[in-house]
Amino acid sequence: MKANELKKGMVVSIDGNNFIVKGLTVKSPSSRSGNTLYKVQFRNLLSKQKLDQTYKGDDVLDEVELLRRQMQLLFREQESCTFMDGESYEQYGIDNDSIESELFYLVDGIEGITGLISEGLLLGIEVPSTVEMEIIETSPSIKGASASARTKPATFASGLVIQVPEYISEGEKVKVNTQTNEFVSRA
Repeated sequence: MKANELKKGMVVSIDGNNFIVKGLTVKSPSSRSGNTLYKVQFRNLLSKQKLDQTYKGDDVLDEVELLRRQMQLLFREQESCTFMDGESYEQYGIDNDSIESELFYLVDGIEGITGLISEGLLLGIEVPSTVEMEIIETSPSIKGASASARTKPATFASGLVIQVPEYISEGEKVKVNTQTNEFVSRA
């Protein structure tokens, strides 16, 4: 697979180790003869070490075949989470460190979680692109604030803090983009 085909959540083999793509930034060339560069943040699936690499669009990487299964969050503990396969009802545990960026979106009743399984182990999860979450703390809403008005911080039960429009109040459910950590709309 070429570097320009990489997406967040894909697993590739680098020097015999499996790495999951945690982040991807595309840098466009500043001159006509320049190449588009892909800056990729990886995490080693076994050692959990982070690795940053930069590739040109036609650099070739070895993709690792994974089983993608619909998962349901069973429970969350201090150090780990337990998920259940939606078809086989098999349970898988995973360290919170392995799913660090997805933890903020693991709220009660979340649907659409995809588990990445290889050799009987849950290596990571993918959350839906938008998630409905309830605001537990924010400053009072301002009557008459328009949709294009200023923003204010809002806190969710998972600890996530994002900026929301001033007309949103505490206790409301909103949709949050899980890729950008941004407010999308009221739920």
